[in-house]
Amino acid sequence: MKRFGGITLALLIVSGCSPQPVSVVPSRPLQTAVRQPPAGGSKRDAYYYQTQYYNNVYQSLSPIWKHGNPATGKPYVTDLIVAAFHLGYDNNNKPYIHLNDNVPQDPMFKVMWQECETLQDDGVTVRMMLGGAAQGSYADLFAHWTTFYPILKSTIAQYKLDGIDLDVEENVTLPDIERLIAQLAADFGPKFVITLAPVATALEGGANLSGFSYDKLYKGPQGKNIAYFDAQFYSGFGSLQTPSDYENVVAHGYPPGKVVAGAIDNPSDGSGYVAPAAVVKTVRALVAKYPAFGGVVGWEYFNAEPGGQNRPDEWSAMMAKAMGL
Repeated sequence: MKRFGGITLALLIVSGCSPQPVSVVPSRPLQTAVRQPPAGGSKRDAYYYQTQYYNNVYQSLSPIWKHGNPATGKPYVTDLIVAAFHLGYDNNNKPYIHLNDNVPQDPMFKVMWQECETLQDDGVTVRMMLGGAAQGSYADLFAHWTTFYPILKSTIAQYKLDGIDLDVEENVTLPDIERLIAQLAADFGPKFVITLAPVATALEGGANLSGFSYDKLYKGPQGKNIAYFDAQFYSGFGSLQTPSDYENVVAHGYPPGKVVAGAIDNPSDGSGYVAPAAVVKTVRALVAKYPAFGGVVGWEYFNAEPGGQNRPDEWSAMMAKAMGL
């Protein structure tokens, strides 16, 4: 599961609360930097990018475009998810949004945002991840909607993000998450990429960290606005050591094109690490069985094996070749 500030969330199986009435304010879609779908159709080749600095050294995204696909001249990577954004109150009790421990407009992120634009110019979809292991963002958002939603909306617009990944690891009701998805879709239009990041077992009726039922969400009125799920097949909630856990999710009713398989790509980044060669074997089997396989996403970019910090892009190259991209 996702990390924040070096903290790993303990395993919590949470249940939903009583529904609350919701309303969506229609609005004219804002302009974001809309990207084209990957050349392989549904097959995503993605990274989460949370460690922007390691030992006070910036972890550049430049290897992604410097070592792209020689056949196309484009990066192997299709999606980059900048993590982790959180909503809350600062030391002066002022509501704000922060990227890990700093505000997104901090000068420390200037190069990162420039590199994100470079990736977007190369066709890579850049999204933000909201939430993760550090709880409270969704509680604050839904308790003080008119305060926090405008902050979230303006941040997406300011940085011309192509979408958002909702990583809900706290207790949220189904009406509340539906309200958020509906409002994002209304504000940013149909090309804005809205994804969710449940643990894999939540997509087969098992352990769930979010409080609401993903089955009910997907089958409900907002299912049409969910591009796909970045499912966490690690931390005891699933594995990509073999195809079986992914197959269980598909058998439960989720189309393979709607399920991107999340993997820990370095053993120091969390539990449930599977070596790249084994993930490649699983991915090849899944592509053979499901031509519309949804792809893979690695947690996380900066030290992804086998290249590690010197060549973190090598993991995405391996996955692209396994998917035939």
